[in-house]
Amino acid sequence: MAKKAPRRTAERILESSLALFNRFGEPNVSTTAIAADLHISAGNLYYHYPAKDEIVNALFARYDEALSGLLHAGADVQDVEDAWFFMHTLFELIWQYRFFYRDLNNLLSCNRRLEEQFPVLLQAKTAAMHDLLQALRRRGALQMEPADAMQPTATSMVVVLTYWLSFEYVRAPRQALEPESAQAALLHGARHVLGLLMPYLEPTQRAHLARLVGAYDQAA
Repeated sequence: MAKKAPRRTAERILESSLALFNRFGEPNVSTTAIAADLHISAGNLYYHYPAKDEIVNALFARYDEALSGLLHAGADVQDVEDAWFFMHTLFELIWQYRFFYRDLNNLLSCNRRLEEQFPVLLQAKTAAMHDLLQALRRRGALQMEPADAMQPTATSMVVVLTYWLSFEYVRAPRQALEPESAQAALLHGARHVLGLLMPYLEPTQRAHLARLVGAYDQAA
């Protein structure tokens, strides 16, 4: 059996950095700590990423690429079950890169590239939520009139989506963003984003969403 090729050092640096940033927060993790976690020299790390911002930017590029691929699915939802799955998948991706949301204001104030690119990402999220609402409305699952009410609702969904993990962190700083809290955080976030649609859902769809939430609550 052929041996697997060893992972490149640059890849290992990103994986270690992501784990440390998620665990401790990006401002609290130095490049020295990343090198120590990997048992490599600081010089080796700087060869691949001369500054910590370059590590952050590389991780953001990965997140942005994965998110862009996922957001297109918002226009394909058929009913609240599809919407629930879409939202939960979205929160799973956010959880994988949760340090961006935990430390968002600090990162934007210190990193020019993120300052420029994160608003674009928010616009893409808002467009995806608008597409989701339109898809549900076309299929009769959503009764939202007038149609221009969709834009503020889409924006509200993105606000909850973007700041939900910050809310969880403030509520329980010592445990909210730990791996064992993932399922509860994702469930609560998806439930509150889709909860914004409850007044507009067709009655059977509203009841189905309530059943989905109840089933996941029991599982969690």
